[in-house]
Amino acid sequence: SFSIACEKILGDGSPTAPVAEALERRDFHGSTDGLILLRLAKAALGVDAATSYERLDDMMQEMYQNIASLTDEELMRGIDILPGVISHLETLSTMKHQVACGLVTGNVEGIARRKMRAVGVWDTGALAPPSSCQQQSQEWPGVEGIGFLGGFGSDYCSGNIDDFTRNHLDRAEQIAIATKRCQAQLDQEEESGQPLQKLQRVVHVGDAPADVLAAKAFAFNEIDGKEMDDDICVGMVAVATGSYSAEELRELAGEPIPGCWEPVILNDGMADPTFLKACGVV
Repeated sequence: SFSIACEKILGDGSPTAPVAEALERRDFHGSTDGLILLRLAKAALGVDAATSYERLDDMMQEMYQNIASLTDEELMRGIDILPGVISHLETLSTMKHQVACGLVTGNVEGIARRKMRAVGVWDTGALAPPSSCQQQSQEWPGVEGIGFLGGFGSDYCSGNIDDFTRNHLDRAEQIAIATKRCQAQLDQEEESGQPLQKLQRVVHVGDAPADVLAAKAFAFNEIDGKEMDDDICVGMVAVATGSYSAEELRELAGEPIPGCWEPVILNDGMADPTFLKACGVV
């Protein structure tokens, strides 16, 4: 879908090379859809980032339209649901009075919605509804009824394709966006007469270095978008169920700072029976 979007919005009609052919692994692995699109436009079409950035929303909409044409079964090809994911989300769906689950991803929001429905995450009922400001941000035809709280690749892109720390720093901005939206939702509930609630803990779960570094950058205010209460503790549950070992993730996480930065590394990921305890919700 990246190549199709670049070709249709910026190209001259000739095919655009696939991401894995046009870019080095570091250009796309652990990055966000926005940065990948801009890097692909530069590498495959020779379009500089400043020019392609002006058409980024159009390219993201084109990506979404391409994915929207697929069935859930087609989207599921090559994707396996890891042990513990669905069962723990089903448990979290019963804890909505104290936990708001959302999704932070480099994906375009409309694509993320389709993926979460295809893999069965949406059906668990764990995901919190989107805030009103999130609902007003962009439209994704065909998936209006499956919106949920989150921060997405379509919400923020720095446009900086040369600084590879942006792979995780852009993700950190998306954590900040999801956090703001969650607090806005809580504030909205207070206005409707429900008891006052404030965020106490933000927990990011991921299996890649970019996930760990993004959460760490958010915890230590290394981004522009964090305008939250300093009393919020940031937890990170790094799950060693992907391409990276527990040792690699632990080294990146560094030492915990109680009440500020509290990373936990789980070898078995969400299959670990202590997962919810690691998140700090039980």
